[in-house]
Amino acid sequence: MIKSHQMAAINYSILLCLILLGCNTSNGQKNQPTETKTAAKKDTAAVTIAKPEPPKPEPPKLDTVLYNKAVMRLVNDTAMHGWPVKTAYPLPGALLPFNRIVAYYGNFYSIHMGILGELQPDTMLKHLLAECKKWQKADSLTPVIPAIHYICVTAQGRPGAGGKYRLRMPFTQIDKAIELAKKINGVVFLDVQVGQSTLQQEIPLLEKYLQMPNVHLAIDPEFSMKTGRKPGTIIGTFDAADINYVTDYLTQLVQKYNLPPKILVVHRFTNDMVTNAKKIKLHPEIQFVMDMDGWGFPAKKVNSYKLAEVREPVQFTGFKLFYKNDIITPPWKKMMTPEEVLKLYPKPVYIQYQ
Repeated sequence: MIKSHQMAAINYSILLCLILLGCNTSNGQKNQPTETKTAAKKDTAAVTIAKPEPPKPEPPKLDTVLYNKAVMRLVNDTAMHGWPVKTAYPLPGALLPFNRIVAYYGNFYSIHMGILGELQPDTMLKHLLAECKKWQKADSLTPVIPAIHYICVTAQGRPGAGGKYRLRMPFTQIDKAIELAKKINGVVFLDVQVGQSTLQQEIPLLEKYLQMPNVHLAIDPEFSMKTGRKPGTIIGTFDAADINYVTDYLTQLVQKYNLPPKILVVHRFTNDMVTNAKKIKLHPEIQFVMDMDGWGFPAKKVNSYKLAEVREPVQFTGFKLFYKNDIITPPWKKMMTPEEVLKLYPKPVYIQYQ
């Protein structure tokens, strides 16, 4: 016979077992959904298929037929002195030779360096657009693009704070040039006169502007004083190695920022201003213009064009007209007209007014 205290102990043991059994069962029920969710996540991850990326649109291709036709128009369908130059086709977005650029040149601080500083901005733009209309009438097959050609590094007769005989313009003035070009849907050229500095020191400082699609570059050998002389005392010079630094730099810039080709203008009115011209490297990212920027009566200018541009072809040519200096030398008393300039061989694609 089981005594009462023994029965109480048995009942207590049974109750304890039931409590423990209930806890295990409860824990199992709590863990089960968690394990199921985890497994479901694993299963979902295992069957997820990555969505394919949409195909990237191919860049527009250059119309090589139109390019060849435009080039041949420049050389009057006649091969001579290495014209037309055989180079790689430019990248899409190239302005030349599909267009002709007509630019106003100068510095906003000076009335002596060109038309940009002589006239008030609105008046200057009206004059520029009027010149563009003349060129469009003279050659209706080639669209005309207006341009502001701003000298952003000017050669100086004194050494200045850096001892380099050059003065860098404040960026506010470059901003002004860009804003003026926007008003006429034009492009901008930043012109560099290094003095006793170098292209390697000056060009990279302009990168924030050169990465803009509508901003291009010009360099002026006349004021590159490799001999240590003061600018303006003798005609300076660049070698092909100097120019190749710039074309390489601009090429990398175009690739880095996915830009349309950059135009590089190099001023030249004597052969010695650019040495080893045959070694100048061309790239599809660069459109190279050798610009005849000498002044005087027509025969003198045409002769300089033939010697410095035509006989040493690089890619494209330019021609500069002076509102003052071209008309002060007898016997000629007026500038050459667009029709007269277009008789040159090859026809310039870049026209500059000073």
